[in-house]
Amino acid sequence: MKKEFTAKTVEEARALAAAEFGVEEAKIRFEVIEEPKKGFLGIGSADARISAEYTKSKSEIAADYIKGIVERMGIEADLNVTVNEEDTVIDIVGDTSGAVIGRRGETLDAIQYLASMCANRTDKEYYRITVDSCGYREKRKAILEDLAAKISKTVIRTGRTSTLEPMNPYERRIIHSAVSEIEGVTSKSIGEEPYRRVVISSTNPRPEKKYEGRGKGGYKNGKGGKYGNKGGKQEYKPRSMDLMKTSFEKDYKKPKPEDSELYSGDLYGKIDI
Repeated sequence: MKKEFTAKTVEEARALAAAEFGVEEAKIRFEVIEEPKKGFLGIGSADARISAEYTKSKSEIAADYIKGIVERMGIEADLNVTVNEEDTVIDIVGDTSGAVIGRRGETLDAIQYLASMCANRTDKEYYRITVDSCGYREKRKAILEDLAAKISKTVIRTGRTSTLEPMNPYERRIIHSAVSEIEGVTSKSIGEEPYRRVVISSTNPRPEKKYEGRGKGGYKNGKGGKYGNKGGKQEYKPRSMDLMKTSFEKDYKKPKPEDSELYSGDLYGKIDI
């Protein structure tokens, strides 16, 4: 933003520029276009004229954008802006912070995304903007870290892979960071946005059990009997209960599903009378 200001003195013109831009004079770049002239008996006098240029920082751009969104939402809130070298944290503080946060922080994430896009459109160098409200980010981080620890414990115990619900990039980073500190598990992201998920896997998965019909004790056949090895051939050894069955019980066959139609009446419905 660049604008010209005139006043009786250069100092007064600079003060007018600072008031207009709403910032300190140190943040404004000034150029004196014309020095003031006293003239003779009021004749030929002229005011000082300067050019003032002020460029908002990315933090200020994001804060102004968020303030506009909050006002349009009808929410009375203050912004606490913390500027760091690598990022800026803007905390929205108000009694109606729930409306700003939304379900699982979805509204807060949307505001953060839009504010970041607005702040970083001036140049190609990306500057991180983090938007928070009443400490929600820290609370959510603790919940996700606890979730990662519990899921990892289950994965280590069972050896089975576990897939979490879809998360945004910020929350996935928290999960990945927490899993990386736990021995015996690893994590990766799969899928496409906005349904991208984190998958937690064991680094030492349990091998599947395989029955090959070998060994001293043989293996069960699923019906209570047992197959053993005799002379290199498999031999079925019935249970003691099988030896006590009568010839009728041995020869009895359970009715097949299609036989049930004889008793259900459905069979007669298929006959043309």
